[in-house]
Amino acid sequence: MPHHPAPLTVADPPGRPVTTPGGTAQEPETGRRRWRAASLRQAHRREASTAWAFVSPAVLIILGLSVLPVVWSLLLSFQANDLVTPSRWVGLDNYRALAADPHFSQAIRNTLLYTALFVPLSLVGGLALALALNRRIRLVGAYRTLIFVPFVVSATAQGVLFSFILDPEFGVANSMLSRMGLSAQGFLTDPGQALAVLVAITLWSGTGFCVVVYLAALQDVPQSLIEAARLDGAGRRHVLRHVTLPALAPVTVFLVLWQTIQSLQVFDLVYVTTKGGPLGSTTVIVYFIWEQAFKSFTAGYGAAAAYVLAVALGLVGVVARIVRGRTHTEGAVR
Repeated sequence: MPHHPAPLTVADPPGRPVTTPGGTAQEPETGRRRWRAASLRQAHRREASTAWAFVSPAVLIILGLSVLPVVWSLLLSFQANDLVTPSRWVGLDNYRALAADPHFSQAIRNTLLYTALFVPLSLVGGLALALALNRRIRLVGAYRTLIFVPFVVSATAQGVLFSFILDPEFGVANSMLSRMGLSAQGFLTDPGQALAVLVAITLWSGTGFCVVVYLAALQDVPQSLIEAARLDGAGRRHVLRHVTLPALAPVTVFLVLWQTIQSLQVFDLVYVTTKGGPLGSTTVIVYFIWEQAFKSFTAGYGAAAAYVLAVALGLVGVVARIVRGRTHTEGAVR
């Protein structure tokens, strides 16, 4: 009798041997697909585990330092809490008290006035300086650096510096005014001047950011459009109005949003220079919140004021998003 060799067997990836009638080993297609799918799932699980191992420290930090405090402060705004004794639930009483508080109303007025002065002046000044520095002039790099340097100086350092310069008795500013035959000014100690002086100090430092952003945007304005406008007889003013400014519209919207948020959140400069005085003329919303929470120890009341500010900032963001969307739409149509 002829000797027939033993049939060959091969292990299917899931572990089941498969034998073909002719004695040749073949792997079923369904088993191969299942094995590949299982391998892919295991690989994805390993990748996900590795990713979460790297990301989890940052996630815990974000949850611990931002999300949880936000939720806790929201609950705190509905409570009477002095950070020492047990709190009690008061509902909307803190918000009702804010609506009737003349000091909070004054803080809102001061903040809005500060914003109304700082935002347009910083944008107009930044654009003017950017246009002046967007030319091939000697030492232009040094000029750009000198304009941007005040932006990186902390608000605390600015406050200390200008407190010495604007001191009504021993400051350099009044000394120069007296040499020019002008009367001395109160500056930060005068209720009628203090807020305007704070705006001027902030412009000294905050305009540099607008200059840098506008300079970068001016580099992207198509030179072909400017040259075509000049060939058509347009003067410098018409080129600026009809070519340059429309091209800078998206950047301007961003700067309006950024500067508005910065001005609504001003605190360091006020704390270092005036402490909200004189006579509450420089008390802004963030300083009012700090004063209520950590000076008067009415943390629930301060948290309610903080959420009023948060809602205002949210509305600013929504309006800016709508305006930016319309700007992009108009630019695409053009």
